[in-house]
Amino acid sequence: MADRSLRGMRLGSQSLQSEEGVEFSPRKKAVYQTADGATFEVVFAAEAEIPESWQSPKTGQEGTLLSADGKPVEIDRGDTKTPRTHWDMLMERRTRAELEELLQERLDYLRARKGQQKIGA
Repeated sequence: MADRSLRGMRLGSQSLQSEEGVEFSPRKKAVYQTADGATFEVVFAAEAEIPESWQSPKTGQEGTLLSADGKPVEIDRGDTKTPRTHWDMLMERRTRAELEELLQERLDYLRARKGQQKIGA
């Protein structure tokens, strides 16, 4: 038995799978440029929305998207709405006088529950 050697594949060194019949998803490349002038490419899915900035995998600096002619892409930000705060939405429903009246009613109720104020006084 010792004179025979086992022959076979080395584990982990070669794959038994092939790329035959495999269809890769469509992709597109985006080119970004950092502030120091270095460029790098990022591959995205064809249907993905490409962000206007991306962090460089080598330097960690933020790069801006370049168009096909090599110029930075300018995104129109004029049509973005400013977010409304809770205060803005509240002021759409009530006036300041109504809010002060509601606050005073609630404070009176809470003080009465704690016994700090006599009821009916």
